[in-house]
Amino acid sequence: MNISRVSAPELLSLNKFNVDEEEAHIIVDKQICAKCSEKPCLYVCPAGLYKLDNTKKLSFDYAGCLECGTCRVMCKNKGIAKWRYPRGTFGISFRQG
Repeated sequence: MNISRVSAPELLSLNKFNVDEEEAHIIVDKQICAKCSEKPCLYVCPAGLYKLDNTKKLSFDYAGCLECGTCRVMCKNKGIAKWRYPRGTFGISFRQG
């Protein structure tokens, strides 16, 4: 039997997102983040949603969030001002078969 391997990015591409445009389930305090020298969120978010823009300011988009909470746990400075699961019917539906 030949079982082919599927990569993590291929599996993640199968997920479906129902984004709540009215209410973000994660809010980042950019003033706190600007003072953070380590910025663990850049490295620990499995969806890669935290990025530095051209001016080295943190940018974040909650739309592709996998709802794992890693950013909240790893942020020592309380830069994640709000983190909760999305309202009912919103968020991610995992579709990895």
